[in-house]
Amino acid sequence: METTARPSRWKIVLAFAIIYLVWGSTFLAIRVGVREVPPFLLAGMRFFAAGIVLYAWMRAKGTASPTRREWAAASFLAMLIFVFDYGLLFWAEQRVPSGIAAVMMATIPVFMALAEILLLRTQKLTMRLGLALLVGICGVAVLVSRSAGLGEAAIDTSGAVALLVSAISWSLAAILTRKLSLPESKVMSSGSQMLAGGILLILTSVMLGEFKAFDVRAVSSGAWLALVYLIVAGSIIAFTAYVWLIHHESPTKVGTYAYVNPVVAVLLGYFLGREALGARTVVGTLLVLVSVVVITTTPKKKAEPEAAGKDAELTRPLGRSEIERV
Repeated sequence: METTARPSRWKIVLAFAIIYLVWGSTFLAIRVGVREVPPFLLAGMRFFAAGIVLYAWMRAKGTASPTRREWAAASFLAMLIFVFDYGLLFWAEQRVPSGIAAVMMATIPVFMALAEILLLRTQKLTMRLGLALLVGICGVAVLVSRSAGLGEAAIDTSGAVALLVSAISWSLAAILTRKLSLPESKVMSSGSQMLAGGILLILTSVMLGEFKAFDVRAVSSGAWLALVYLIVAGSIIAFTAYVWLIHHESPTKVGTYAYVNPVVAVLLGYFLGREALGARTVVGTLLVLVSVVVITTTPKKKAEPEAAGKDAELTRPLGRSEIERV
């Protein structure tokens, strides 16, 4: 059996730097873009372009195109992931600072843990997990509460609700993914879902009338650069770094992006986006991150032997790193 040589340390450091910094910066890029381009249209252009690139790349490498059943599953998930999750994220960033949006989206493990406890029954509600969930909920409450502003202006209610719905939608999609037939190739699966998602987002944009008030000639170069950055750096380059890392480092180490990205987003929003960074944002962010760290490091309840064997054959849900960052 051949062994794969350990890559150079500088390559590993560079790959981690990319998924930490680039993915963390995508929230600010989204906020820059939605100031001038309608949110669902901007999201549609981003994911359609990224999906086309990944799909064409895999087809050129000889990977089979998804079957009709796989396309149907990818399209169904794309509705939940891209229209309800990312469409709402892009829409909310017109109203909510990018840093707070990133922290709110970091609550996905909280909703996933609740789903695993209540629906999948793959997780026990232990004291440790219960406290972590409570801390995460308190963090969200601090971020969205109008009475606990701690000196900061309250964030937009509709934007906060949209972000919560977005996070819940992702969690639901992750649960359903385990039961659906998707391409075996992770990259092809991501590409097909993004391609379908991009089309659905553009159709949603049309139905919402975003094209009526949109003048492409009025869009500044800064907004177009934000879109290019989201597609090239946030999608293609960062996703390539992620896929490479996951083959050379443990999933636990690679998964630390979930803790770092919100911090990067908050700091970039403050220094580059001129967003407020007061006590409320700091306290809420710390509570959410502590909750996420504890939840993601808590061992899951062991499934029954038969069930465990069956679950091993199911297609696992694509992580946020495998889609949004793409």
